[in-house]
Amino acid sequence: MDKATWVWVVVGIIVVVLIVLLLTGQRRKAIQQKRDESRREKAAEIRQKAQNIELDARENEARATRARADAEQAQVEAARLKQEADQKAADANALREDVASHSRKADAIDPDIPSGRDGRMDARTDAARNDAARNDAARNDAARNDAARNDAARTGDVRTGRDAGATDVRTDRDNPRSGA
Repeated sequence: MDKATWVWVVVGIIVVVLIVLLLTGQRRKAIQQKRDESRREKAAEIRQKAQNIELDARENEARATRARADAEQAQVEAARLKQEADQKAADANALREDVASHSRKADAIDPDIPSGRDGRMDARTDAARNDAARNDAARNDAARNDAARNDAARTGDVRTGRDAGATDVRTDRDNPRSGA
C-alpha cells in the first residue's frame, strides 16, 4: 500500500470518529435536555404543592381567628350570664332575708309561738331556720352552677377535672351561705 492509500484510510477513520463523536454529542444534548425538562416539571410540581400548602395554611389561620373570636364572644356571654346570675342570687338572698325578718316579726307578735323571756324564739327554732336558709342557698348555688355548666357546654367551653369547679365556686369563710 502506498502512502496515498494510508492517508485515505487515516482520513476515513478520522471522519468515522468525528461522526461518532458528533452523534454521541447530540445524543448527550438530547439526554441533558430531557433531564432538564424532567427537573423543570418536578420543580413546577413542588411549587404547586407549596402554593396549595400556603392556601391551606391561610384557611387554617382564618379558621383559628374565627374560633378565637367565637371563644371571646362566648366568654363575654358567659361573663354576662354569670353577672346576671349573681345579681339574681343577690336579689333572691335579699328577698329571703326579708322573708326571714318578716317571719321573726310575725313570730314575735304571734301569741301561739313560744318565745323566751326577752321576746326571742328559742335557739332550736332559730337554728332550724338558719339550717333551712343555708340549704336553700346551697341548692340555689348548685342550680346556678349547673346552669353555668349547661351554658358553657352549649357554647363549647367545657372544663374537666379539677379546673371544672375551681372558678365557679367562691368561698367566704365568714359567710356560711357562700357555697363551700
